[in-house]
Amino acid sequence: MEIKPIKTEQDYQKALERLELIFDAKKDSSEGDELEVLGILIDQYENEQFPIGLPDPIEAIKFRMEQLGYSQNDLANIVGLKSRASEILNRKRKLSLEMIRKIHEVLNIPTDVLIQSY
Repeated sequence: MEIKPIKTEQDYQKALERLELIFDAKKDSSEGDELEVLGILIDQYENEQFPIGLPDPIEAIKFRMEQLGYSQNDLANIVGLKSRASEILNRKRKLSLEMIRKIHEVLNIPTDVLIQSY
């Protein structure tokens, strides 16, 4: 087992090929340990080379509402008024700190997503 940092695209491709070969390795075996370490290195390289930003706050709210089968009325129950929910979803009203807290609590959307400007 020769593990080394992934620094180049070529290193990355080799790591992916090796990962594919040992993908079904048994846990707590030498190949299983190699698989675990290789997965961490690949993940780190991908996060550095192909970063994925946070989603837009309003799109995150809409997506989560869709997942939960929530309507605009359900959002109104969270933020206080139906007109306020409409203004938020149409980007005519910014989220207040209190709204962010309630949306986070009820819809379980990370506050890091909700506090972004939009």
